[in-house]
Amino acid sequence: MFGKTSYYQGKWIMFKRIAAVIVLSASSATGAAESFKGQAVPYSAGSVQMEGYRSGDGKKGSVLVVHDWMGLTDKTKMKADAIAALGYTVFAADVFGKSVRPKNPDEARANSSAYYKDRKLFRERLNAGLLQLRSISGSLPVAAVGYCFGGTAVIELARSGADVRAVVSFHGGLDSPSPADGKNIKARVLALHGADDPVVPAANLAAFEDEMRAHKVDWQLIKYGGAVHSFTDPFAGNNPAKGSAYNRTADQRSWQAMQNFLEESLAK
Repeated sequence: MFGKTSYYQGKWIMFKRIAAVIVLSASSATGAAESFKGQAVPYSAGSVQMEGYRSGDGKKGSVLVVHDWMGLTDKTKMKADAIAALGYTVFAADVFGKSVRPKNPDEARANSSAYYKDRKLFRERLNAGLLQLRSISGSLPVAAVGYCFGGTAVIELARSGADVRAVVSFHGGLDSPSPADGKNIKARVLALHGADDPVVPAANLAAFEDEMRAHKVDWQLIKYGGAVHSFTDPFAGNNPAKGSAYNRTADQRSWQAMQNFLEESLAK
């Protein structure tokens, strides 16, 4: 999905520079960027030990961030810091468990597939993260934001009936394995999607739309022309022909769309 393992090493500096721009831009609107340096938070999901990441102490609301298929890496933590800089209390959940950190795309694919196949386990891990966020943020209204695997995750969280006001899926899987579960969705849903994404079949996209309509969910689907899968991820490279590629314009536009959606959904 993201290319060869060696690509991660070669593009890490580029990603940090881009992410730093996002964090600093967000911070300029809210105050000092230095206040958005997070910390590891141990918690559990049943008998499994997890390690999430807390960032910020904002009062505009609280946001659960869910990582991509590589797990809770520095990349996800920087996204959490950027959202915290917008004025939110943020907790980045650990779906896989403290001891599980895929080293390459092959490991990531094998590991993440277990959750796609077992949606009950998937939802349990997500709700454990949500519970931890609530223990941190108290009565603040809650939203969830996820990327790729995490984009699928936040919609699954909503389908579980979780009491969240909004979910934002960045280039996530939009299949509907149990369309009837759409009746459980209480949240507003925003799906940010590459219009040319070959990873999400047209049938899955149609099933997602049908599910949202059938259950009268407050939903939006924004498609970015010229964007394929992983359009917010510099690690994906810049060749759309591979099916996954970074698209700076779509990244910036989707980031702004998320901000607007969170402002609208979490406003008192």
